[in-house]
This record gives sequence, C-alpha cells and structure tokens, in this order.
Amino acid sequence: MVSRKRILEEQLCFSIYTASREFTKFYRQTLEPFQLTYPQYLVLLALWEEPRQLVKELGSHLSLDSGTLTPMLKRMEGMELIERSRSKEDERKVYIELTEKAIGMESAVLESVADCISKLAFTEQDYKQLLHGIKALTSKIQENNGGKKHEKII
Repeated sequence: MVSRKRILEEQLCFSIYTASREFTKFYRQTLEPFQLTYPQYLVLLALWEEPRQLVKELGSHLSLDSGTLTPMLKRMEGMELIERSRSKEDERKVYIELTEKAIGMESAVLESVADCISKLAFTEQDYKQLLHGIKALTSKIQENNGGKKHEKII
C-alpha cells in the first residue's frame, strides 16, 4: 500500500492559521474575567501605549479596516472603556481615548496575560527568537503583497 502524503500538515500557512486560532482561544480564558475579547485587548494595548489616537491610525496600527474596527469601538464605548470624539478642525476625523475605567484595568489585564504566557514555558531567548521570526515572516509576506514592511523587527 502506498502511503499518502500529509500535505496539509506540512503547510506553513496552515500551521500559522492553527496557531492563531489556538492563541485566540488560549487568551479567551485569560481575558474573560475582564469581559474582553482578544481584538478588544489589542485595541487596549495600542491605546495604553498612546492613549489618544485617530481611528484611522489605530486601524493602521492594528491592521484592521474600519468595517471591523468601528463596531468593536462602539461596543467598547458601551462598556465605558473608550470615548470617541470628532475633531473640531475636521469632523471626518474621529479620536479614540481611554476612559479612567480602561486606564485602571491596565495593570490587572497585563498581569493576567503575563501569567497566561508564562504557562507556555518559553525562555526569554526562545520568546524573542520566535517573535523575531514571526515579524520577519510577516514583513516578507507584506513585501510580496505590495504592502509595507513590519515596522519593528527586534
């Protein structure tokens, strides 16, 4: 009998897709006590770095289009995590700003995520090496898609 090739399991794209889905599930348990989804957590991370941003800048930073980002931001505003306001100079520009509630959650959320990541038992060197490899791969893919390179490769 001829053995069949395991083509699917040898695909880099499938491995990354599977890892991404598993990572999202992994984070779900950690973020649930804060009533956050993984994409909402990413929004908060970006805003904890820079507490006031234009929606367009935030979308670019997170690689999310406005069709995905706007409904999520509306939900986060309903959760009292962010406030949206229009620019006085140009009403087409919408700013997103953290509320005191979101600012107050930062240390607890980050601590919970750090505890979650520690379960993966990566050494610091392994973690940095994996992060570097993923960023390098992302840059190569973006280049071949005609997009910009990933901004920071550690």
